[in-house]
Amino acid sequence: MSDIKVAVIDGYIDDPAALGVPPYISPMIRAVAGAAIDAGADVEYISVDMIRKGRPMPDADVSVVLSGNTVPGKYLRSMPMSVKELDALIPKLKGWKLVGGSAASADVAEKFDFRIKRDLAASLYDGMIGKEVGERLRTLDEWNRWMLLGADIVRQHQDFPYPLMVEIESYRGCHRWKSGGCSYCIEPMKGKPLMREPSDILAEAGKLRNLGVRNIRIGGQTCIVSYGSKDESEVPRPDPDTVSELFTGLKEMGFDIIHVDNANPAVIATYPDESSAVLRTLTECCTSGNVLALGMESADPIVIKENNLNSNAEQVMTAVRMINEIGGERGENGLPKLLPGLNIICGLDGETSATYRADMEILERIRDEELMVRRINIRQVLPVRREFNVRIDQRKFRKFKESVREDIDRTMLERVAPKGTVMKDVYMELHDGNTTFGRQIGSYPLLVGVPYRLDTETSYDILITDWGYRSVTGITFPFNINTMPMRAVEALPGIGKKRAANIVMKRPFKDLSELDAVFEDRNVIEGLKDLIVFE
Repeated sequence: MSDIKVAVIDGYIDDPAALGVPPYISPMIRAVAGAAIDAGADVEYISVDMIRKGRPMPDADVSVVLSGNTVPGKYLRSMPMSVKELDALIPKLKGWKLVGGSAASADVAEKFDFRIKRDLAASLYDGMIGKEVGERLRTLDEWNRWMLLGADIVRQHQDFPYPLMVEIESYRGCHRWKSGGCSYCIEPMKGKPLMREPSDILAEAGKLRNLGVRNIRIGGQTCIVSYGSKDESEVPRPDPDTVSELFTGLKEMGFDIIHVDNANPAVIATYPDESSAVLRTLTECCTSGNVLALGMESADPIVIKENNLNSNAEQVMTAVRMINEIGGERGENGLPKLLPGLNIICGLDGETSATYRADMEILERIRDEELMVRRINIRQVLPVRREFNVRIDQRKFRKFKESVREDIDRTMLERVAPKGTVMKDVYMELHDGNTTFGRQIGSYPLLVGVPYRLDTETSYDILITDWGYRSVTGITFPFNINTMPMRAVEALPGIGKKRAANIVMKRPFKDLSELDAVFEDRNVIEGLKDLIVFE
């Protein structure tokens, strides 16, 4: 055992390049642990949820906090550490104190010995081996070494082994780094892409699998379709063989879930043959419900030009069509195997009222061509990289979001999860009154509401019965008509309170014919015969 103790405090991060809010654990916190171990320390992992439940801070020589969300999201059962929580935590930290993630930019971070804005793992390592604590990025050798050394902390996470989902990075930087890349994004500031070899990623994944990890996402990259490409142009030609080597290897490891992150529509549209091969690999090797988030940002040509965005509207349309054609088949968990997601950012330079119209027009084209998009993420730009000149008209912004929700989102949900779809293994996370909410484990899982109480921290198969604008409603499947509570019976298609009361009073039923005698409407029993059991 080492004499040096390092407390690694996971305040959770939620960034475009890393998911870290449960059920995720971010690669950044694992790298921090790996760097500390590499420097000769023993590491204790502590999450903010453990702290919220009263976990005391250990006696440590070094306390490291990683926290912050640059892309504010909506969370079900946890959220990143707040500034107030961080401030309250600081006096309890022992030893030498470092903070990283976007929380390092908060005023309260001045109370730390070091606030690290680039690579917390690299800065920690330098300090622990006696070098000056500065701002640098890790080398490729350090990266691969630290991910292996830090892998074991997944066992200390409160969601291990399930529903924990572990994100694994494939590369950093951006192919568009020479031109500065998109105006709002910090990834081009990391320079040209530094790619991890498939063998290194597979080594990390293999260790995680041996530790008991069941769910992974290959993330961090600006474009998974460009992974492995040696082309140094802004729109690189994909290397399908390298992508295939990586994902074939991952598939053979037997993970429950394998999902991915971002893709550049311009790459897909410019190199349709190579991109099609990559998309087929992702469809065949990853698990269904997978979402390829496309960085559209804006369909307005003026905004695209002024912000040096990576793709135009026609390239986005081409990419959406290709992903639908190759990945639209329904997979084992009930959802299509691979679908596009769209990111729209409001408040970029050059934005006018015409921008909202252009963005709405491309969404209407997607809808009218009967294509599917798994999710549309609309957010206001954050000045992470620089300030922007546009003052967002909040009234127009809210109206645009409402129009998308009402005119586009519900239609997409109806296509992605039609009535009668059975979504497998929906993990229930919380109760809101008598409704239970849950999600499948994955990158951008659908929020599923069941209008009666189920056990949380338990998975169920759910049959979809209705849709909202951002979520779906369903019932447990198969549905035991003899044991389910009355509120659950009410939720069956075509039943309602009066019929539910009648069913509950007259059960148990031996078979469908006995239940049929309860109804005057033959169509009701026809709609139920494939849903219910009589155990």
